[in-house]
Amino acid sequence: MSIHIPTLTFFNNKGGVGKTTLVYHLSWMLALLGVKVLVVDCDPQANLTGAFIDETSLLELWEGRSNSEVNSVYESVKPLTRIGDFTPPQLYSVHDNLKLIAGDLSLSSFEDQLSEQWGKALTEDSSERAMLVLSAFWRMAQTSAASIQANIIIFDVGPNLGAINRSILIGTDHVVVPLAADMFSLQGLRNLGPALRKWREEWKKRLDIVKDAVGALPSGIAEPLGYIALQHQERLKRPVQAYVSWLERIPAEYRKSLGMNDQSGVSANIDEDPNCLARLRHYKSLIPLAQEARKPVFLLKSADGAIGSHSGAVNQAYEDFEMLAKKILTKIGVAIPVRS
Repeated sequence: MSIHIPTLTFFNNKGGVGKTTLVYHLSWMLALLGVKVLVVDCDPQANLTGAFIDETSLLELWEGRSNSEVNSVYESVKPLTRIGDFTPPQLYSVHDNLKLIAGDLSLSSFEDQLSEQWGKALTEDSSERAMLVLSAFWRMAQTSAASIQANIIIFDVGPNLGAINRSILIGTDHVVVPLAADMFSLQGLRNLGPALRKWREEWKKRLDIVKDAVGALPSGIAEPLGYIALQHQERLKRPVQAYVSWLERIPAEYRKSLGMNDQSGVSANIDEDPNCLARLRHYKSLIPLAQEARKPVFLLKSADGAIGSHSGAVNQAYEDFEMLAKKILTKIGVAIPVRS
């Protein structure tokens, strides 16, 4: 793994903010721009995998275990529960530029192994084995991404601060936080900041013990790249003013929670906040059409039911995600391919 491929994880401790839908659409847009993307579904619910793969194909993929095929993230790391190392998984091709390491409902059973090895990594006589287990997701993703010459790796994770997410985030270069303008989403943000700082510090202690005994390991930086403000879904006809009020709190709360102590010049106008990567509409009227057609909303056609006002919304969605994709690429230093 001599070439390091930038890794991006979308995470908020609060669920229901549209994170998986966001990863799905952004991955597609990056692929359409010519960027080679590897997506890794590390949410044990495997909802992202279900968005990419139809039920029949997904059932065949999971049942492929009987043929000794390593075709999911869990099957790849499963040997580490014994004495082996990860096995490179088969990649599911969504698009020429978009490959997927499929999620697996069994992944949650790997949580206990990661928790156990986190403590053992502080003991010199067991630190080498422990660090191999703890870095498995990162090493697997880097190896798989290198095999397809990917430009970027994107992880999707569940909304919790458990051992699986800890191992993924210590192997993440950049963290993007999806946020809804409500109390619960901001509380999730307040939980995330301290957890990231704690994990960075604890990972450094483990790196100091193992040094270079097991080869390349992630640095554990998990740098905050910014946040994406997702338009709210009205709940019980909540007044728009309440939405605006919570929205105005995001810029300062993001800086505070993520340890950015300099609050000077922070504006309540989210559109002027350099940490805001995008404000995205919900596109709720298009989602059912996209799910039925099994494609992102910005690729819907009239044959899919995107007619009338839907057609304009499809074009707007394309512009929104194209702008977001290009902004992320610029911030992480990945060149946008020149189209011939």
